Amino acid sequence: MVGVRWASVQGMVILVQAPAAVPARHPGRKRVTSQTELEQAAFGLFAAHGFEQTTVDEIAAAAGIGRRTFFRYFPSKNDIPWGAFELELERMRVRLKACPREVPLMDAIRLALIDFNRVSPAQVPLHRRRMELILRVPALLAHSTLRFTAWRQVIAEFVAQRSGRRPDELAPQVIAHAVLGVAVAAYEHWLDHPAADLGALLDDGMRQLDAAFSGSLR
Repeated sequence: MVGVRWASVQGMVILVQAPAAVPARHPGRKRVTSQTELEQAAFGLFAAHGFEQTTVDEIAAAAGIGRRTFFRYFPSKNDIPWGAFELELERMRVRLKACPREVPLMDAIRLALIDFNRVSPAQVPLHRRRMELILRVPALLAHSTLRFTAWRQVIAEFVAQRSGRRPDELAPQVIAHAVLGVAVAAYEHWLDHPAADLGALLDDGMRQLDAAFSGSLR
């Protein structure tokens, strides 16, 4: 995206429920041993009860861990849909920096964008649920804005490096915002049309954007 992950959390958004209402930990339940397993437990509760109605305590109980252990995996409930966003964002930064100069600017960004959002067929259902939360849950909109800002900065830095500008100048920022717009539009279409190919949507959107910017920055 953004492709996701989408910036750090400014405080924690936690809905605290009375102790009597917290689900009891089932004897013999396997405790989670990874961030991915905790994420899957949380997604199950989100699907059953809704994101805003699910508490950190409920997620921890479903995962067979304590509240304190939960925060070793995620700073807040709002971070769960983003998974390993920071790691993927750094991977995109490295990929862009390694792109040969002879590859046109927008082609380099298009290829990096597609790679950033590539998921295996087995992970598509989970990724769809992830993006539905990120893009369509009102409680996550402010948090998503922080993540998107970090994502755009990676694009702006690459454009600036290629064009001899500063990342905070208008041209790099315009392209960064436009590329994010392509990603969000592609994801919205993908969520509404499950049979669509996400990679093809991103590719088509970036080619149209490239045509619009043609000749302005190379």
